Amino acid sequence: MGKTIEITVPQEAEGMRADVFLAKFCEEIPTRSAAQKLVSDKNRRVKVGEVVSVEIPDPVPLTAVAEDIPLNIVYEDADLLVVDKPRGLVVHPAAGHHSGTLVNALLHHCELSGVGGVLRPGIVHRLDKDTSGLMVVAKNDTAHVALAAQLESREMGREYNAVCVGVVKKSRLKINLPIGRHPHDRKKMAVLTGLNARARNAVTNVEVLERLGNFTLIAARLETGRTHQIRVHMAYIGNPVLGDTVYGIQRQPMGLNDGQVLHAVKLRFKHPTIGEEMQFESPLPEYFTDALRLVGGKQ
Repeated sequence: MGKTIEITVPQEAEGMRADVFLAKFCEEIPTRSAAQKLVSDKNRRVKVGEVVSVEIPDPVPLTAVAEDIPLNIVYEDADLLVVDKPRGLVVHPAAGHHSGTLVNALLHHCELSGVGGVLRPGIVHRLDKDTSGLMVVAKNDTAHVALAAQLESREMGREYNAVCVGVVKKSRLKINLPIGRHPHDRKKMAVLTGLNARARNAVTNVEVLERLGNFTLIAARLETGRTHQIRVHMAYIGNPVLGDTVYGIQRQPMGLNDGQVLHAVKLRFKHPTIGEEMQFESPLPEYFTDALRLVGGKQ
């Protein structure tokens, strides 16, 4: 039967095409193409204060199926595996990405923990589609619960490298700013402050590795794991991640491939069964070193 949603058009959406408005302001509609299917008049533009009504069809039940997709496995044993995720690969199935994800590839390779549910089996922590680098995946429930506890207690160490726009002036800084859902764009996150802000604590430790003219190569160490945390924090202080068209500039610099220049370079955790500390490091991928050369780095 579906459900009917009504959205009042805010000031910033004045004059938008109806499909563009729905894709941006309706969380239940993931893409513009999906919105176009729900709009009869493709050229209609919305007005401030207008109440737009749209019927959302019932979702098609999703299940993750095994697919033979190549994996870069850094380490594997009976309890877990560490993978080096390439840029452009979605981690798990969701609206708009029913197949071709990391989870589909993992299911073809081995059995996974069921803690994450049918769409996120084994997934202890995630990386954005266009963020590359190291992830630990649980093969059984015991390992999953133990690894998730380390993530929650901040015992799991995760470090990223990123190229940011502008000069980060302090050589080291701690960004301690709460992050929550953007109040006007439900598909984005934002730094939210104030007594009534619906946000969660978020802490990112930043170290400048190299200043490259109007760009800065940084290491970012996460104390928390909020959605888009590094991207939101760096954009908030005026140094968005290079290539991030969601939180930074809207157009990619000439010569830069699509996506943010952000790589999960180091991962540290205690093995959930034997208690041994495990440490892994991933070399910077080609797209990252290409971006460094583009902005005058040494890589």
